[in-house]
Amino acid sequence: MSADHSVNSEEFIRRGASHIGSSFYANKSRYLLYFIFFSIALIFFRLAYLQIFQGAKYRQLAENNSERILPVPAERGLIYDRQGKLLTKNIPNFSVVLVPLDLPRARAEKEAVLNELSVLVEMEKMKIDQLIQEYNRYRSDSIIVKEDIGYETALKIQIAAADLPGVRIQQGSKRLYLNGRADLDLDAYSDKYGVNSSTPIMALSHILGYVGKLDPDELEKNYPLGYLPSDSIGKIGVENRYEVILRGKYGRRKIEVNAFGREQSVLAEYAPESGAHIELAIDAAMQDRLERIMLEYFQKFGKSRGSGIVMDPNTGKILAMVSLPSFNNNDFSGGIDSKIYADYLEDSDRPLFNRSIAGMYPSGSTIKMVFAAAALQERVINAATSFFSSGGLRVSQWFFPDWQAGGHGLTNVRKSIAWSVNTFYYYIGGGFGDFAGLGLERLIQYLRLFGFGTELGIDIIGEQSGFIPSREWKKAVKNEAWYIGDTYNISIGQGDLLATPLQIAAATAVIANGGSLYRPGFLNAVIHPDTGKKEISKPDLIRSNFIAPEHLATVALGMKDCVDYGSCRLLHSLPFTVAGKTGTAQWGGDKPNHAWFTSFAPFISPKIVVTILVEEGEEGSRISAPIANDFYRWWGKYALY
Repeated sequence: MSADHSVNSEEFIRRGASHIGSSFYANKSRYLLYFIFFSIALIFFRLAYLQIFQGAKYRQLAENNSERILPVPAERGLIYDRQGKLLTKNIPNFSVVLVPLDLPRARAEKEAVLNELSVLVEMEKMKIDQLIQEYNRYRSDSIIVKEDIGYETALKIQIAAADLPGVRIQQGSKRLYLNGRADLDLDAYSDKYGVNSSTPIMALSHILGYVGKLDPDELEKNYPLGYLPSDSIGKIGVENRYEVILRGKYGRRKIEVNAFGREQSVLAEYAPESGAHIELAIDAAMQDRLERIMLEYFQKFGKSRGSGIVMDPNTGKILAMVSLPSFNNNDFSGGIDSKIYADYLEDSDRPLFNRSIAGMYPSGSTIKMVFAAAALQERVINAATSFFSSGGLRVSQWFFPDWQAGGHGLTNVRKSIAWSVNTFYYYIGGGFGDFAGLGLERLIQYLRLFGFGTELGIDIIGEQSGFIPSREWKKAVKNEAWYIGDTYNISIGQGDLLATPLQIAAATAVIANGGSLYRPGFLNAVIHPDTGKKEISKPDLIRSNFIAPEHLATVALGMKDCVDYGSCRLLHSLPFTVAGKTGTAQWGGDKPNHAWFTSFAPFISPKIVVTILVEEGEEGSRISAPIANDFYRWWGKYALY
């Protein structure tokens, strides 16, 4: 019994062990099957996700490994003068560009490409590295390494760069400014009006401006608008102000590339849209003539700095604007040489500075017309009111002189303008004895109404507002009270009052047109390149009717008297009637005075305003009025007859 029991126990143990082993292996197999099934399911779902939900994305990435979208630059719109004369051209231009994304990944290979590139373009490798770092955010875009290279050089580099991944020659266009008379097709005027055709019209540069490569700040601002690192943009002048109109829209070329980023074939191409053309109010012949007359007188009198403006008083459009000395904007197109740029910056006469809109000067007696109109409007005087000029006014220990020793005798408003009689303006500005003048607050009020102390809003950048002093300003800046002498100084255009030549021209236009202040502007029309249709730019009126026409007519008669028998009588011999006003502005202690002359013509139905400023020209009647006289003599033949 015990033996059987023993046998049965062993059998039981053996069978149990066999059962446990079988169960263990069965469970293991099951878990393995679960794992395999789960893995297959995971792979299946991942493939489904990638193909169904992410398929388009990865398909695009795969295509990008062999395809590129290249921008096709649009032709920049051209600029014409009011007579249809071309002022700009676009000429073929080649640049060496680099696409950082297409450079080799391996450091040694990348360095070898950059080293060879530096030799090809004759540029230090360190500068190329700096460019790549500077434009690190734009790795897939073309970065200009060297621009404005000649065709032969471009061809040589293109061949040599065949084995340099990421390097290629990009063809575009460069702006050419037609500053020469032959380029502008003005030769017809040369014989008739005696204009020298050999010298370029540099003063157009301040008006047209120039285009230049985007700097990093400009790129960051304009990249969302479609600009690229290799783009250029209008920097100053008309090129800057009308950039959106002139620029056009990029086209696109879809190309297939090899492993080195080299173009293999064109898959699709979309044409660019050319920029629109613009027609300026500028008359190139007037601009040419005014500049040359000014240069002739500058040479004669040993002067170098000044401004000349010709404006249409009925619209505010600028017909000519000269700022001397000037610069050649072609020096900046396609990138300026560092030495030439340094020469401009180091020139003490500041040729890059546009004196016509940014130069701020004491107005001298040209401001007297404004205060005469204000005094008439405020009934401080009437057309017959007279004061006796005996040589000046004395207030306590201070003496405020007339410019002519002994004075001018009995003076009404017309004579005060014709002979620029200071005493008259001391009276109407600050008052004297029992006579109450306008006072400082009303002087300031009318200065602002005529456009002083603020930017007029001309359509190029750089305009300054001039300056109108006040009691509060003097106390805050000089810690001094305001005295009657300060008011007297403002009344004759001296002291701390500052104006730009543009403001003097615009105020003169108010008198010429009978009471309307227009925003000065250069744009005449936008021309659509496809249809040739013109969109005319209308005059922009700032304000009108702030002076009664009869008061402005009295002031205008005083300006006519200035030409008929006063300080402007040099212009009396012209074949048409001019109304004018001279001005002599003291500044800078012992330095020579600035010389002003402002005017309009013809007296009946005026067509132009001419304003001349010569820095340190001494007297308006000595140099500025003669410049205007010579210009009017030419203009009468050119425009009137």
